[in-house]
Amino acid sequence: MHYKLFSENPASRSLNVECHLADIDTESVELQLPSWRPGRYELQHFAKNIQQFEITDINGNPLIFRKITKDRWHIQTEGISELVVRFTYYSNVINAGTSYADHRLLYINPVNVCLYAEGRLHERCTVELGIPDDWQIACGLKKTGPTTLVANDFYELVDCPLIASPDLQHNQYVIDGIPFHVWIHGNYQPDWERIKYDFTRFTEAQLQLFGAFPETEYHFLTLVLDTPYYHGVEHRNSTMLVLGPPEDGLYVDLLGVSSHELFHTWNIIRIRPTELLPYDFTRENYFPTCFVAEGVTTYYGDLILRRSGVFSDEAYRKELHVLFKRHFEQSGRAAQSLVESSWDLWLDGYEKGVPDRKVSVYHKGAIAAMILDLHLRRKTNHQTTLDNVMRIMWERFGKPFIGYSLDDYRAVCEEVAGEKLDWYFDACIFSNQPLEMLLNDYLNFVGLQISYESGDTTSLLLHDLEDADGQEERKKWWTEPSA
Repeated sequence: MHYKLFSENPASRSLNVECHLADIDTESVELQLPSWRPGRYELQHFAKNIQQFEITDINGNPLIFRKITKDRWHIQTEGISELVVRFTYYSNVINAGTSYADHRLLYINPVNVCLYAEGRLHERCTVELGIPDDWQIACGLKKTGPTTLVANDFYELVDCPLIASPDLQHNQYVIDGIPFHVWIHGNYQPDWERIKYDFTRFTEAQLQLFGAFPETEYHFLTLVLDTPYYHGVEHRNSTMLVLGPPEDGLYVDLLGVSSHELFHTWNIIRIRPTELLPYDFTRENYFPTCFVAEGVTTYYGDLILRRSGVFSDEAYRKELHVLFKRHFEQSGRAAQSLVESSWDLWLDGYEKGVPDRKVSVYHKGAIAAMILDLHLRRKTNHQTTLDNVMRIMWERFGKPFIGYSLDDYRAVCEEVAGEKLDWYFDACIFSNQPLEMLLNDYLNFVGLQISYESGDTTSLLLHDLEDADGQEERKKWWTEPSA
């Protein structure tokens, strides 16, 4: 498939999309527009944004076609070897998973707008952008010309968002020969020396944890808005970040979301649940382990910032307090377990939903990861940690890219612990029991404790204990990786 993406009228917020399919040797073809996108496990029905739509042969003669699902078309192709689909796609929203155009910006998530032919997902894809010559392109795909990009297959294509603009700011840092690119678009003046120094430190810490980087380069693609926003999406060799407004707190947000999304390069991009291999873009892809994909990543995103020295003790303690408040004050008594809420992401996981029903796989998932990490640390005097679990997950499932199950994750945790962990999985993963008492047992080990202000279960506090041993253990937790 060859795609042409441009905007004839940016003021209309419409994108022009042309999809060229060649080498047709069947009497009919079915074309599919994805129903969801990697990194957000809910149906988003991108076809609802399609406006004008036509399918012709290469000479412009209309072909007979019919829509057979909400986002799938059946085309009669007897006697032709090539077809062209043309449509306009309306996008008036900017977040880390949308597409957008104005007079000085073309922002594309290919999963929103690129059709694929059934049975031909593994064929090479090319993308031609209709942009002025003086615009830069920020993207993880390889360039084969000034405005042309190439993907090895459709799966790579939809995991590589792009920004094109004459206003892009760019810098990079290099670790072990791997370039890490930072791209920023918007009303923001980056302190490049500070960014490169801090990004280098947390990147090195993550590389140290896993031992190898999965890609040959990486891109932090950042849109800065004038309105409040905080959103990031992981991709194969890049992340799409949307932040705002450009005030003092934006830099801390940039650090937090960048560390989180970089960790995803291993955890979910490569260490992926077996239910998501390969992605089926036509329907829900249910899986019970999003507490690993998002919870463990949320835990490590901030911990790595402290471990690498980017965050101070005070800054990391603040992030812990926010994490605890978000879970215990909002869903500490919710009815669902982490496994149930992982499954139901496809139902209402990204909405507020009804009270006391679900838990956040990000927040409770991070707390569950923390409890396991502290259990391993307490048992082994910090010689064995959650780092060991994630290294094994990388070596056994990520490097060979074979997918893991919930049973696989549990088996690795128990292997590292050297014991059965029924108590942990029953309390933290499979049940909805409140976790305050269990969490405090492990927080006491590192000189911390949570409580509710004056017995008010809606206002959670995080305390430092007057315990020299606990403070020493906390220092090891925050600064020392496992051997």
